[in-house]
Amino acid sequence: MTGTVTRKTHGIYTVKNNEGEFLCRISNKLRKDLVYPIASNRSLRKRVVEVRDIKKIDPVAIGDNVNFKLGGDEEGRGMIDEVLPRRNSMSRLGAGRKPIEQVIVSNIDQAVIVASVTYPKTNLFSIDRYLADAEISEIPAVIIATKTDLLEVDDIKKEYGIYQSIGYPVVYTSSKDGVGIEEAKEVLRNKRSVLLGRSGVGKSSLLNAMQPDLGLKVREVYNKTGEGMHTTTHLEMFELEFGGEIVDTPGMREFGVWRGRDMDWATLFPEMRPFLGGCKFGEGCKHLTEPGCKITEAVSAGQIAVSRYRSYCKLAGNSETAVRNIKEGRKIETGLMRRNRGADLESEY
Repeated sequence: MTGTVTRKTHGIYTVKNNEGEFLCRISNKLRKDLVYPIASNRSLRKRVVEVRDIKKIDPVAIGDNVNFKLGGDEEGRGMIDEVLPRRNSMSRLGAGRKPIEQVIVSNIDQAVIVASVTYPKTNLFSIDRYLADAEISEIPAVIIATKTDLLEVDDIKKEYGIYQSIGYPVVYTSSKDGVGIEEAKEVLRNKRSVLLGRSGVGKSSLLNAMQPDLGLKVREVYNKTGEGMHTTTHLEMFELEFGGEIVDTPGMREFGVWRGRDMDWATLFPEMRPFLGGCKFGEGCKHLTEPGCKITEAVSAGQIAVSRYRSYCKLAGNSETAVRNIKEGRKIETGLMRRNRGADLESEY
């Protein structure tokens, strides 16, 4: 049988298809990577030459399409024996010393970033981080700004207009006044969405405004999971009455680090892509203090927002020296000039 994983907790997975919902465990073979010999001799029998532990915390994620068999264990539960190919997924770096991937959700249509404009205010770096995570996974992203009744609308749109100018849709909502709720429902309608946003941004109120008691159900899962935990034992995908599905991500602080550690982070910023390849040092440019950098020149010219460039520096593990140079209108220093400054340079970090 084939179905979709909609819930998992303590090693038990709920798989749903047209015939209903089934509780399943996973086959031990999904926890192993079987290595076969590589040879052109057709007479060579296919045999396993090595068995490796998979480098994943859990081989099955919410949203996975799986093949399973009923009555797979002594308790009559089903047994998942195959995870079908994913069209996309969002991962994070698992807890522990060894680098292990933790796939959180798969086969989704969009990432919905829920950001509070105040009380507590979602900082722009958090938004940029979520957007970068979605870009790594090649998943379209939408921003839903909440609590807009607490600030002047013009001020909110001025700040969030940065994202609209880049091409990310932004929906302005107020659960208290009902502003933007229908527009938010249209964003979610008939799509499988993953909700990203920290505690306090108003996700529960937003969900309740769109579908009564939905936020309470999500909140119940959140309470069982526990804020600040490094691993999540309970995730669930919820159906929307008006069409579509949502997966909330309680306690998830970061995703795409797993796949983004060795890449050029500038590629994850759509407004920076047109300038890539044009720097004096080409692909070797770190877009920090190098002379002839097209990206830092674009920041100085106002073509790239300083806040977005600062987020790039943080994600790439760079110093904010370039940000200060650009913001204060100073000439970006070359590596030679920095070396000549010696100890004075260290005081800037």
